[in-house]
Amino acid sequence: MASRMRLEAEEAPQVVERLLRENEAEVKALAAFLRRRPPALVLTAARGSSDHAALFAKYLLEARLLWPTLSLAPSVLTLYRALPRPPLPSLLLAFSQSGESPDVVEMVAAYRRQGVLTLALVNREDSPLAQAAEVALPLHAGEERAVAATKSFLAMLAAAAQLLAHLLEGAGLREALPALPEALHRALEAGGELAYLEDAEGLFVLGRGFTYPVALEAALKLKEVAALHAEGFSAAEFLHGPQALLEEGFPLLALVQGDEALEGFLKTLEGLRAKGAHLLVLSPEPEALALAHTPLPVPVSLAPELTPLLLAQAFYPKAEALARARGLDPDRPRHLAKVTRTR
Repeated sequence: MASRMRLEAEEAPQVVERLLRENEAEVKALAAFLRRRPPALVLTAARGSSDHAALFAKYLLEARLLWPTLSLAPSVLTLYRALPRPPLPSLLLAFSQSGESPDVVEMVAAYRRQGVLTLALVNREDSPLAQAAEVALPLHAGEERAVAATKSFLAMLAAAAQLLAHLLEGAGLREALPALPEALHRALEAGGELAYLEDAEGLFVLGRGFTYPVALEAALKLKEVAALHAEGFSAAEFLHGPQALLEEGFPLLALVQGDEALEGFLKTLEGLRAKGAHLLVLSPEPEALALAHTPLPVPVSLAPELTPLLLAQAFYPKAEALARARGLDPDRPRHLAKVTRTR
């Protein structure tokens, strides 16, 4: 019997197709407003998987629009009762599946009172977060019952990409978006398995640039569902210390796409392979797959702003299968609940 995690991941193409269609008019109007009144600073607020989606948005906005983007620490407000004041106009993006975490809700309400434009990307339109924000973009993911978020995370990334597409002056990304749902469906057919990790005690997951947030997400999922101590890093940051832990055969999962980061990432992987790491490479790029001890070929790629979604989609079934192989139920992670409320 298929797990909820697997079934919900398989729903992602329909979720993203619905999101792109239903949010089109609202996103287009919001983007037109932001082009007329661009923010001096973009802020993000999120926890867990949602914070990885916020980091993805940061990479998109900074790399493609040159908009400086800062991740807020909710506890600065909720514990220390301090509210750093950004220059106006500013934009706050809050990402959440449930929209119920009190600290994120409080932060959005506080910054809205300061005159910051607050935008919630949230799955529940009737949630406290959606009500606290000035603008809410629904994720249209429907009920997500699996503890490990899949379709809602992909919807957050798709929402960020859709907003960027309408903020950009050129039509290239907007024209690429309609191909995303079908590409997500094809990504579920990615080859290879994570069998090498069945008895592993630890793992590093590497990304670079736009794929780094997905590497963090993959590491979190492996902790949640496979009880595997996985740590996500930027491939660049990994060289500044963590590589000292490598020994012969230590597993290293790399998420690689063909963009400005590719050449440097390949050189890094070559060096790590020479140090004895066992490379598992999830990628549509033949050059990257050729370096792998365990290649995980993704059968499709899109624009660099969209391919990270395909890597995440390709990864989810493999993580689910690994959890089962390790004797675990991916729908019942230890000590975890679907909604986590922090203050």
